[in-house]
Amino acid sequence: MPKVLISDKMDPKAAQIFRERGVEVDEITGKTPDELKAIIGQYDGLAIRSSTKVTKDILSAATNLKVVGRAGIGVDNVDIPAASAAGVVVMNTPFGNSITTAEHAIALMFALARDLPEADKSTQAGKWEKNRFMGVEVTGKTLGLIGAGNIGSIVADRALGLRMKVVAFDPFLSPERAIELGVEKVELDDLLARADFITLHTPLTDQTRNILSAEALAKTKKGVRIVNCARGGLIDEAALKEGLDSGHIGGAALDVFVSEPAKESPLFGTPNFISTPHLGASTSEAQVNVAIQVAEQMADYLVSGGITNALNVPSLSAEEAPRLKPYMALAEKLGSLVGQLTRGAVPRISIHTEGAATELNAKPIVSAVLHGFLRTQTDTVNMVNAPLLAKERGIEVREVKTEREGDYHTLLRVSVKTDAGERSVAGTLFGDAAPRVVELFGIKVEADLAGPMLYVVNEDAPGFIGRIGSLLGQAGVNIGTFHLGRRTAGGEAVLLLSVDEPVTPELIAQVRDLAGVKTAMALAF
Repeated sequence: MPKVLISDKMDPKAAQIFRERGVEVDEITGKTPDELKAIIGQYDGLAIRSSTKVTKDILSAATNLKVVGRAGIGVDNVDIPAASAAGVVVMNTPFGNSITTAEHAIALMFALARDLPEADKSTQAGKWEKNRFMGVEVTGKTLGLIGAGNIGSIVADRALGLRMKVVAFDPFLSPERAIELGVEKVELDDLLARADFITLHTPLTDQTRNILSAEALAKTKKGVRIVNCARGGLIDEAALKEGLDSGHIGGAALDVFVSEPAKESPLFGTPNFISTPHLGASTSEAQVNVAIQVAEQMADYLVSGGITNALNVPSLSAEEAPRLKPYMALAEKLGSLVGQLTRGAVPRISIHTEGAATELNAKPIVSAVLHGFLRTQTDTVNMVNAPLLAKERGIEVREVKTEREGDYHTLLRVSVKTDAGERSVAGTLFGDAAPRVVELFGIKVEADLAGPMLYVVNEDAPGFIGRIGSLLGQAGVNIGTFHLGRRTAGGEAVLLLSVDEPVTPELIAQVRDLAGVKTAMALAF
């Protein structure tokens, strides 16, 4: 009989579900890392929340461990690469607390609108300052959503019910999905200029870090009220304080901070500022939901081999896995490549298999492409929920098969429809195992996709390779591999460089300043 350890406090229904499905369970919470390490070897599964840290050290002692289940979204406390290397499946419950987090954002919006915390404090102090707390109605006001994914769409629905006008900035929101949600799709500057309230619902990535920077906050409507229940780091906290102190920003409510637990912050004590200790997922209903879901998922895997909401493996049968593994690696890399190189809404993704690839189960390959593409936008995507997230974002997914062989024994092409037209990348397997990209937006180029890379589009002219090589050398950046392709002699050329360490934004700016460079950006695989 499989055996599971619940190492963090969790709703009792989780243990009940494990037992009902034929899984032995122990509930032992509050253990130190050394204490956990001493007992983890006897368990097949580990069910956690945020307290238990599943480190490489813990995993090294977990000789029987097959699955780690996180009751919630975030898996920062799990060393996923180490778990993958140990053959341990890592699962989460990405949608169990979406409603709860959305409702907390709405609650904070109301608290800002009516200055509820300060009014409560004043009244309980016996002051009765009725004229001091002049709030505003939300009815008729404009709510600006930064991020219109799962949680953002729920906030939009609630706001529309409050008779607010909702505008949304999300580069990956299609016009069709915006109509379905009842929101107006806008650019960020337009949102900043129009919104009376702003709520953030986006993961923290290189593209979204400090999305509300000092420059962005300066563009906001005077008196704007800002709510963040998503991730710390989306707002420049120092600039936010300056805006509150100056009165340009009418109020701000943060449930998340750059550094947590946030026991100290320059924002604390600032007028018109409200803070809560990362309570977005903290309701009894959400805790029951995620406990039930993680128990069901883990029990299914341990008893029958079913894999749901796994972050490091696809949904595969034991027979398919060995043959599909290299194709899925290629599919994810191509999806990530096109995702990193594409800007704006993508209403359609086409996955075209040719030759030997057409004989395979297409579902895992499609999921791998979508996983690679969407993980450039969100940190809650995995092989299982990628198709659902694509559907929620209004992305049409097309599958095309061509059984005849072309230039390659097997070929996988990923094409996206954008405002600028159709763009595609293609790849193959060398030796039936090594993924390689062989075409990039119509230009033939053969390259591995691994680690940090530099992507450059330039005019094909003498001396360019020397100039970029010298620039990278002066910056102390070592080149691992160098791949070049061009449309025609003297025409447009593409350069893919693998480097030993990520290229900094400052160096990217210097590359863009080189003569003949049209585009330059850092890639990561």
